[in-house]
Formats: sequence, structure tokens, C-alpha cells
Amino acid sequence: MSDDISFMAAALALGRRNLGLTAPNPSVGALVVREGRVIGGGVTAPGGRPHAETLALAEAGEAARGATVYVTLEPCSHHGETPPCAEALVAAGVARVVCALEDPDARVSGRGLSLLRAAGIEVVVGAGAEEAARDHLGHILRVTQGRPMVALKIARTADGFAAGDEHDSRLAITGEIVNRRVHTLRALHEAIMVGVGTVLGDDPLLTVRQNGLDQRPLRVVLDSAQRLPLESRLCATAAQFPTLVVAAAGATAEREAELRARGIEVERAGERQVDLGEALRLLARRGITRVFSEGGPTVGSALIRAGLADEVLLFTAEKPLGRRGRPALEPDALAALADSARYAEGPGASYGPDSLRTWWRV
Repeated sequence: MSDDISFMAAALALGRRNLGLTAPNPSVGALVVREGRVIGGGVTAPGGRPHAETLALAEAGEAARGATVYVTLEPCSHHGETPPCAEALVAAGVARVVCALEDPDARVSGRGLSLLRAAGIEVVVGAGAEEAARDHLGHILRVTQGRPMVALKIARTADGFAAGDEHDSRLAITGEIVNRRVHTLRALHEAIMVGVGTVLGDDPLLTVRQNGLDQRPLRVVLDSAQRLPLESRLCATAAQFPTLVVAAAGATAEREAELRARGIEVERAGERQVDLGEALRLLARRGITRVFSEGGPTVGSALIRAGLADEVLLFTAEKPLGRRGRPALEPDALAALADSARYAEGPGASYGPDSLRTWWRV
């Protein structure tokens, strides 16, 4: 039904409001609709509770009886810190539930929908499924593969470089409009990840600096030998913004102690070099579902090569570097993006003089 598609699109838009805030739970959107009018709405609250369905039903009150509920992910059916949402829907007396996706979480996995059907509620599954799968990809990957989703952001000059030559100063590649967009994107993720090379070259803060946004994603540095400078801005601000160094097993305990003394957490993943897959699994075990990687050419290319970059956002500036520099991506990573069996190109956009191309892992 066309109404189902329209109301599900609204539920998906509502669910996106709290992306980056609800981990380890997904940011679900729910609407209660009666006679073509929305009478209740909810999105998973920061911290993961209350759930969207509970909030939407509370807003609708008694008017929810006989109504249709649109929800972007299967209502939970297990008893945790809160009662199951599927049971709440039954108790509210709703007549119909339209669900975008079944939840692959083994604790749910069809049981919520079965509970609704057993109570005589009409259940429709699949409206908005493609968008819902992208919105909930972090949750899906965490419960099926034990890792978060990764959005990889790359900025390059018009002639393809992410940095100048070895002795060049830091490049300001994109303009202010893109820079503001990047801060918004950071806020939609629970962690911001870079390689130590980016820290050594740029000394970034990796914080969300946008009016109206107070999110503080975990700052993650992939740093096999713990080369993070103690005088860096990351070290200087570790007391205010959570910071994690992921080192290799062989990194020294003495250096780890120096980092910890500055308020930085240290974890190990890999023997001589950080293992990207294990680093992501480590983050998933901490409850992280969405990672925004600004890791530079080495980390970015490695993520694409390993099939761990789920979304790729390539910002290209209007102006070329005009001299020798460091390519934004290695040739095999560019080839992977061009391979339709590995990546599908999504919509692009313009941000003033700069442009954006996006890809999703197939």
C-alpha cells in the first residue's frame, strides 16, 4: 500500500534522529496511525531505552486500540531491562503492525512478529526494507558478525591527493560547508577512528563541533607501536573526550603506562600490526555499532580492501593540488569501488564548490 510506504518513510526519518546515541541498541522509529493520522510517535531514547514502540504507544494512549503501528525493526520479544515491545503492542490492542525488517538478533529473530500474529494482529513485513537495512546496519552487523558498521570518509583534491608531499604542511582540502557536514556525520556515530599517521600529520581533535550537538563519540587511534605523541591534542583533551588507542600485542608496557597516565585507554588487537577486523570486533564488544573512519589513505584503503568499509563517502575539492602528493586511495581500493560486485554507487551531492560521491558495500 502507498500509505504504508509513506508512513514507513516517516518512521525511518524519525529513527535517524538518534543515530549514534542509542548503542548498543538500534535507533528505531515507530509511529501509531489511526484513520490516516499520526497519533503517536517514538524513537529509541539515548542510551537505548525506552524503546520506540513504548514511547509511541504512550503518546497515543487509548487511541492506539485498533490502530496501525509502523516500526522500522521487529519489536523485541525478550525480557531484558524493559518488558518486550511485542507484548506492549498486544496489550495496547493495536490491529495492525507494519515492520520494515525482521531483527536478526538471536533473542528476537522472528519471535516478536510471531507473538503479534498469535494475538490476532495483522503483520506486514518489508515496507522500507532497503532503507531500514542501511539505517540498522550497525546493529545487524554487530549481532551477526560481531563488528560495527564502518562509514569511511575520504577527502581529496581535484587531482586525487589527500595530503601533500612528506614535508608539506597540513592541507585544508574541503571548504566550510563540507566541514560542517563532517561534524554532523561524526555525531551520527559512536566512534571516530583514525590511523596514527593521520594524528602525526594533522594533530586532529576528532570531536563534534557543531552548534546544538553535544555528542562525544569515542576517539579511536589505530596505533600498532603506540606512537601517539604525548603532546598531541588527543592526549591533551583525553580527560574531556573519551580516547582509545588500539595497539599491537608487541607494543611496550612502558608506553602504554604513559598513555594511560594521560587518561587514554589502551587495548591490543593483532601481533606486530593492528588487525583491523579484531579492532572492530573489540569495539563491538564495547557496545559500539557505528564507526566513522577518517583514517587517511592507509587505513581507508585497508578497510576497502578487506571489505570492512560499509559506506564510503568521497569528498572531492574543486581545486587540484598541482604538485606531487599522497593519493587519497591506493589503486586496488579505487578498483574495488569500481567493481559492481563489491560496491554499489549511491547518490552524490554538492557542497558549494566541493562534491560528494558515495558507495555502499554489496
